[in-house]
Amino acid sequence: MERRRLGRIGHESSVLIYGGAALGEVDQDTADASIQEALDAGINHFDVAPGYGDAELRLAPWMPRIRDEIFLATKTDERDAEAAWTQINRSLERLGTDRVDLIQLHAIGNLELLDQVTGPGGALEAALRAQEEGLAGAVGITGHTHTAASTHLEGLRRHPFATVLTPLNVALWNRPDYRADYEELVAEAQRQDAGLMTIKTVSRRNWPDGAEKTHATWYEPQTDPERIRAAVSWVLAHREVTGLATPGDVRLLRHVVAAEADRMSPGEAEALLHADPAYASPFVSMPPDL
Repeated sequence: MERRRLGRIGHESSVLIYGGAALGEVDQDTADASIQEALDAGINHFDVAPGYGDAELRLAPWMPRIRDEIFLATKTDERDAEAAWTQINRSLERLGTDRVDLIQLHAIGNLELLDQVTGPGGALEAALRAQEEGLAGAVGITGHTHTAASTHLEGLRRHPFATVLTPLNVALWNRPDYRADYEELVAEAQRQDAGLMTIKTVSRRNWPDGAEKTHATWYEPQTDPERIRAAVSWVLAHREVTGLATPGDVRLLRHVVAAEADRMSPGEAEALLHADPAYASPFVSMPPDL
């Protein structure tokens, strides 16, 4: 699997980042099979969060075997320093490790939340404390909204985050406002040599009202292997992207892995995705806790 340098952190991360949300609601046997599938495919970067159900607990049994072989990231979705400090330490306990490579301020998708976490007594203080005390190697920021890219750009102006995890797919790219914000974010991330990772690559749309949710993702994902191939191919054609997070359902991993290994041209990918009249941004409607 292709690897790309994760900004100034310097880690050569696999371009597929294992999205730990997929482990949130599965049993240990299912989790074990999925983690092994990821390792066999060459994935060396794993991303979890305390808000992903039992994901940290499902990954914990693997730590004695793989901790030194992977880049391990988790997050805090708390907004004040005290609560974030407690959560970070709880994540380390749940993961069964004394150190992660990256702590990310999670779900920061607008300026109000950015103000909370970067202001006096905000969660950033706890993340930096974790870094200073050797509990984390670096500090990053994540978010998923139509204003995520502009918010993360402002975040980089306020603090030199080592990484940014921001949304990118064809549906978002074709929104002129989002594309402009994203391109400004890319320029600043490159100026600071911050790692730029993406999410929502294989999102198709919001779940239609009343539809049966066939997958564990909060959005309806692409399920057709050729459309997944198109989505992955298009994002990875953006050389500024150091990696994309795999979707939060273990059944989709094999299709994303196959897509990374057999990419189509960006133009072909975009045409295929636009041929689906239902294809749209997943942020038109979002769960209240995101």
